[in-house]
Amino acid sequence: MARQIKSAAQRRGELLDSAQALFFERGYDNTTVNDLIQHAGLSKGGFYHHFSSKEEVLEALVERLSSASMEQLADVLEHPQLDALARLNTFLSRARQMKVEQVPQMRGLFDTLFQPGNQVLYHRINAASMAVICPLLARIIEQGRQEGCFDVPDAYLAAETILHLGAASYRIVARALRAAGTEDAPKAADELEQALYFQGIVIDRILGLEDGSVSYVEPGFAQAIVQALASN
Repeated sequence: MARQIKSAAQRRGELLDSAQALFFERGYDNTTVNDLIQHAGLSKGGFYHHFSSKEEVLEALVERLSSASMEQLADVLEHPQLDALARLNTFLSRARQMKVEQVPQMRGLFDTLFQPGNQVLYHRINAASMAVICPLLARIIEQGRQEGCFDVPDAYLAAETILHLGAASYRIVARALRAAGTEDAPKAADELEQALYFQGIVIDRILGLEDGSVSYVEPGFAQAIVQALASN
């Protein structure tokens, strides 16, 4: 039987499949490079042909997961009858729903990213996610510029600013993560919701809108996130 020759893209994809399975099952910290190599059926040289470190694997995995999430929002991005503000609010609403659904499987990664001293890794992962999301958000903002709804000089810079605003929630999200399943959970959820509400107002002002125009958070969202964290 002829030996199957796999392309570099296939091998890389198999490594990412292994990373997703192991990181979600065991947690990122409890998975070694050797675990990834054995699970994917590669040699050590084969691993390092594609990735220089476990951190680089995580970045690539987050980029792939972000791309998959954005594909699920394609109908929102392409819907011909939505104006820019309606498209943005629908995009944000669906993204919130997906976050709640994904929390249980992502808990192991969250535990790693929000550990004290892991801010550098956190920001690397955010950068990988933002590289996927920013162009799509910029498309919506550019539509708003063309419609005269959003008052921004540069759609891409506005999108980057908005995403960096979300990434700045490190401290408040870490607190909610630690409080999940404890008596402090309701207070932590309230603090997270207030922070997100404030960020929504900031986004309104970045886009030149009246306060409350962008539905960045909805009542109960932060509580649902904290409950999902506790249930895992």
